[in-house]
Amino acid sequence: MNLKRKVTQALAGLALVTGNLAVAQTALLNASYDVAREFYKDYNAAFVAHYKKTTGKDVKIDQAHGGSSAQARAVNDGLDADVVTMNTTTDIEFLASTGVVAKDWAKRFPGNASPTTSTMLFLTREGNPKHIKDWDDLIKPGIQVIVVNPKTGGNGRMAYLAAWGYVRKKGGTDAQAAEFVGKLYKNVPVLDSGARGATVTFAQRQIGDVLLAWENEAHLALKEFGADKFDIVTPSLSILAEPPVAVVDKNARRHHTSDVANAYLKYLYSDEGQEIAAKNFYRPRNAAIAAKYAANFNQVKLITIDQEFGGWTRAQQTHFADGGVFDQIFQPQN
Repeated sequence: MNLKRKVTQALAGLALVTGNLAVAQTALLNASYDVAREFYKDYNAAFVAHYKKTTGKDVKIDQAHGGSSAQARAVNDGLDADVVTMNTTTDIEFLASTGVVAKDWAKRFPGNASPTTSTMLFLTREGNPKHIKDWDDLIKPGIQVIVVNPKTGGNGRMAYLAAWGYVRKKGGTDAQAAEFVGKLYKNVPVLDSGARGATVTFAQRQIGDVLLAWENEAHLALKEFGADKFDIVTPSLSILAEPPVAVVDKNARRHHTSDVANAYLKYLYSDEGQEIAAKNFYRPRNAAIAAKYAANFNQVKLITIDQEFGGWTRAQQTHFADGGVFDQIFQPQN
């Protein structure tokens, strides 16, 4: 065999090995919000095993976490995510408006592409020494409230809208709701950019009397720091959260990961995916699994964004866009 042919065959073999290695090392990046870390850590391991069993292929899942809106901006600005798993619709709608995500993203998976639901609860110091029971208690003098900035985190928007909706459901006007929410934010000593940062402020830095938290984050705080450190308080009314998911089509096409990205999000609706969600204190869409884990979830009356605020697009423009109601009522403390 002449030298040229040997070199050609060697290069061909190297290309084959490299190609097989690339297939074997398929990777996805999931850009997600702060308090979904533990859930996706468990879910990713289950999906990797499922994908290997059903396709014979290996896949690696990487995670990037932060405030939901900050994550959306990062993906828009070049974070190379294949999928996004956010906590509010507006963050994915933003990516759809810039062409990063498909316009019809919400129709690609069941439940408007929201495989789970959640809500906002209160986390207080053990024994609830300030006797915080409902939203009215959050505006009392001397109460320090820890909550996420609604401009950067979806759960901050959920907390804001829940407080606003509480006033409206009691028969108050929008002007009265704005006054109430303004008083609430005057009791906020630190406005963190993301939910995990808010939890650190409250639980580790020992700032504040009450944390407005995702249901799953409140329960995880008990598990991580000890049930003898904090109490979960369920207000008389809260808000339905529907954390949405989407394939980042622009990136997935370039990475040749569209199929695995779709499979990754679809598996969230499987029995295993729903069980993992329930164990991590996310409310599953699957009714049977929700019933099985009913003890994990606090019974609370829930309002919806669509019914109370005319949908996320309207709520975002009215309350959280630059110059919106939040900017008008929030006065940062010096």
